Amino acid sequence: MRPIEIRPNIFWVGVNDRSTELFEGLWPILNQGVTYNAYLIKDEKNALIDLSKETFTDDFLEQLESLVGLENLDYVITNHMEPDHSGALLRLRECAPNAKFLGMGKAVAMMKDFYNIVDNVEVVKHEQTLSLGKNTLKFIFTPLVHWPETMMTYMVEEKIMFSCDAFGSYGCLDGFLFDDEANNHGYFEREALRYYTNIVAAYSKNVLQAIDKISAYPIDILAPSHGMVWRKEPERIISLYKKWATMATEPAEPGVTVLYGSMYRNTERALDFALQAISEAGVPLEVFNVAVTDPSFILPSLWTKRGLLVAAPTYERAMFPPMVHALDIAEIKGVRNKAAGYFGSYAWSGGAKAVFEEYASKLNWDVVGTLEFIGSAKQQDVQQIQALSRKIAERSK
Repeated sequence: MRPIEIRPNIFWVGVNDRSTELFEGLWPILNQGVTYNAYLIKDEKNALIDLSKETFTDDFLEQLESLVGLENLDYVITNHMEPDHSGALLRLRECAPNAKFLGMGKAVAMMKDFYNIVDNVEVVKHEQTLSLGKNTLKFIFTPLVHWPETMMTYMVEEKIMFSCDAFGSYGCLDGFLFDDEANNHGYFEREALRYYTNIVAAYSKNVLQAIDKISAYPIDILAPSHGMVWRKEPERIISLYKKWATMATEPAEPGVTVLYGSMYRNTERALDFALQAISEAGVPLEVFNVAVTDPSFILPSLWTKRGLLVAAPTYERAMFPPMVHALDIAEIKGVRNKAAGYFGSYAWSGGAKAVFEEYASKLNWDVVGTLEFIGSAKQQDVQQIQALSRKIAERSK
């Protein structure tokens, strides 16, 4: 894509990334892609807000140079120092020797640690302003959304909030930039939820604090570092982030997430009885095979549904390893306060139930029942599985 004018003399100069397989080296995005959004303001003083990943430095600088000579760049504003935003910083420093680099105190420290940049750098403080001429920028400190140095930049006259990772989403921009140009809002909202649960969820308290801070500012355009620019309904993505953030401590939506894994189908066969019981209770459910589904795609359901059923066999006196991985990620992201249950098969020694109970204790899950059975599920096992599944369903309404 070429530069896109957001408002007079305010340009999107970002790039689409359709080649990275794992965002942060962890989360699958090859089918969805992601954007690295950067913004140029042309005024008496020229300012760049955010950059791009190092891999796309050439693309990024080409867009930037089509609008302004880099020797005429006055300010580089680093809302966030994570390398998917700051990777082009070192090259830009070489190409724009006159530019002053601005960031919060921890961001400036990271510039030295990451890139050994120490000259022509300035620390900014919360609610400090910067005049560019006709336009004024205000810096809003939003720590741990999702690194400790993160800030947002507010353009006072145009009422534009450059929000960095907050309100971002996976997904490339296929020929459009703005929310009122997109015909697939459902897709982007789902990818925003996946992005939230993958990247930001562990810091939900800080997200709510940031939303409270920016509520004092009228916002006509919300311009995050990933995903669409919201000019028709900026309040829509803010309200979604607020809803998702409250789920860290308050009840989630009705529904049950079912995670299962099976080695020789004994646990899988028993699962059918559990799913039937949940379905008969009229509760929405989503089912994931943890052996073939990346936790990135499981987390949105875990985060937004009240109930959780874990079905996995014992593996060498512990739990089926792919299930352990899924539950490890759930613990890292703070998936708490679920109505939960477990069942699974074992051959010669149990153990998976104890692993489940350890996760449940750490994450404050309300355990409605657990069951380990040897070999295949017998009639009495099936009855217990159905009973605990009904309890989860009832508590998840």
